[in-house]
Parts: sequence; C-alpha cells; structure tokens
Amino acid sequence: MTLKQAFAQAMEWLYMACIVLSGAALVVITLIIPYGVFMRYVMNNPQSWPEPASVVMMVFFSFVGGAAIYRANVHIAVESLLNAVSPLKKKMMLAGVELCMGVMSLFMLFYGLQLCEITWNQSMAEFPGLPVGLVYSPIPLAGLLTFLFLIERVWVGHPPATSFMYSDEAVELE
Repeated sequence: MTLKQAFAQAMEWLYMACIVLSGAALVVITLIIPYGVFMRYVMNNPQSWPEPASVVMMVFFSFVGGAAIYRANVHIAVESLLNAVSPLKKKMMLAGVELCMGVMSLFMLFYGLQLCEITWNQSMAEFPGLPVGLVYSPIPLAGLLTFLFLIERVWVGHPPATSFMYSDEAVELE
C-alpha cells in the first residue's frame, strides 16, 4: 500500500467517524429537546439543562459535520459562474477556492485553539463542571479535519466511487 493509498484510507475512516459522531449528536438533540418541552409543559417541571446541552451538541454537529460535508463535496455552491468561463479560468477559480478553504481551516485551527485556551477555566452556568473551552473545541477540530480533507483532495484527488460517501445515493429505478 502506497502512502497516498494509506492516507486516503485514513481519510475514509476519519470521514466515517465524523458522520457517526455528527449523527449521534443530532440524535441526542432530537431526544433532549422534546424531553425539555415535555417536562416544561406537561409535567410543569422545567429543566434548565436541555436547551444549553442541545446548543453544545449543535456546535459539535455543525463544525464536525461541516468538515465531512466538505470532503463529500455536497456543500452549497453556485456553479453558474464556473460553467460560464473557460476551462483554464475554471481551474484557476477552483484552485482559489481550495486556497481559501486552506486559509479558513488553518484560521479555525489556530484561533480556535487560542479560544479554547482562553476560555478553558470558564464554565457554563448550567454545567459548572464543563469548561467553556471544551464547548468550543469542535472549532479547531473541524479546522484540522477540513485541512486534512483538503490535503486529500489536492494530493490524492476526490474519493473514489467505492467510497463510503456514495453508499447512500439513490438507486435508479427501472
């Protein structure tokens, strides 16, 4: 196995971990919000933790899931301008996009780490034992993941058709 193949395989596993963890966060959100509503309006016993817990899960879901979306190339994009220019200009514009993604992911990584470090000794009122820096940790994590997926895209290329990413595509009906 070559270094490129090993890196691509590692990115496949990392992508699957992102999807599983983001999906788990979404399931937790889906369970705790109705619980909070039930406790407040049916049991007349409002709980203070479901809403902030769901915000923490949403931060995780958004950033880690966003990195996976970048790898899968299913993010929102306006391609009409790309389709209107020559192939050379299109290639240059796509390289500019990758450069911007690299800058943004490194920004998230380095400044996200600083944010985590600065806020590590602060705590949330609803969760006194939870450092705020831990709540912000998906930001630098997503920066690192996105940068690794960018390296894969530039060095190895887009994931092959056999990738797990494509396993949920709709099957054409006969």
